[in-house]
Amino acid sequence: MHVEGLAQDTLCIHAGQAADEVSGAVMVPISLSSTFAQDGPGRHKGYDYSRAGNPTRTALESCLAHLEGGKHGIAFGSGCAATSAVLFSLKSGDHVLVGDDVYGGTFRIFDSVLKSWGLDATFLDMSDPGAVRAAIRPNTRLLWLETPSNPKLKIFDIAAIAEIAHEAGVPLAVDNTFATPMLQRPLDLGAKLVVHSTTKYLNGHSDVVGGAVITSDDAIADRLHFLQKSLGAVPSPFDCYMVLRGLKTLGVRMKQHVHNALIIARFLESHAQVERVFYPGLASHTGHAIAARQMKGPGGMISFDLKGGLSAATAFLKALRIFTCAESLGGVESLAEHPAIMTHASVPPETRRALGIGDGFLRLSVGVEDIEDLKQDLERGFHAARNLV
Repeated sequence: MHVEGLAQDTLCIHAGQAADEVSGAVMVPISLSSTFAQDGPGRHKGYDYSRAGNPTRTALESCLAHLEGGKHGIAFGSGCAATSAVLFSLKSGDHVLVGDDVYGGTFRIFDSVLKSWGLDATFLDMSDPGAVRAAIRPNTRLLWLETPSNPKLKIFDIAAIAEIAHEAGVPLAVDNTFATPMLQRPLDLGAKLVVHSTTKYLNGHSDVVGGAVITSDDAIADRLHFLQKSLGAVPSPFDCYMVLRGLKTLGVRMKQHVHNALIIARFLESHAQVERVFYPGLASHTGHAIAARQMKGPGGMISFDLKGGLSAATAFLKALRIFTCAESLGGVESLAEHPAIMTHASVPPETRRALGIGDGFLRLSVGVEDIEDLKQDLERGFHAARNLV
């Protein structure tokens, strides 16, 4: 099917997913073969060994590329593997500017893995594009940011930072996991690379671990394909099939995530036990205007400061019945977690304090359940926390 010009909701279902030529199967088959027959040495039908390429993976990569408005999709076995592959394209002595608020696993790769290999990273608040321009060094080779960021939900101006990166001759990579291409397309705003943990919203059902990078730059894509094959951190055909299956409902899921999250954010903002809410859909959010400009919706993630500190936060999380206390995000089910202890434990305490990730700081992944049930569940948590204050 010719998919150019089709809307995002249609691309989710059809991009890269033509009916199987052999059987006519409407759903992309799971190609489990590890090797492929060749007519002669080097004469194959596009696949020789499944680490280098697989038909099911190709379908996923094509769908993701179309959704992000890119030419090339490169799938990996996890979001961390996708991040690592981008960084493996650099060399010892190179410098990377990184947004100060990033997923704990991403921070760990920069701070505890590649630092020992000679990769230098500077973490800074990219809310001020002028500070980004001033921080670029002669050896800066990459700018990396998340927006909305994890877990403070910071909003960075992609177009402004992309222009600075372009002037410096440095590619900009944007982790678009929280927004998804349904709400934000960084390549359209000037970024060179988009990175995803497909584990999250793209799959949407908390049953797959995966990652991907999308780009329209042929040289970058060639390098990433080489690293994908050489490092071998590739997703299984079954995992690719599962993400494709989840993608088909991405559009309708994101609409419900946004709908529920906005109601929950307003509910939290008016609650006496909440000190502050971080959600770009609220006018009180410092990045609200930028989010309204570069996003089609503020997303399904909310963070907030609960009064009462660690004891209150622990009681709150333990009392929940619909929100599950668990790491990860982006599934149809609602999750709640304590970043300082869970997803961002690898970030040094002093860094967490500087970012405002304290003992009462909680993060919600708002699912697609009935909104009244979700509000009542949060009240159950507040009631338990109130008894400790």
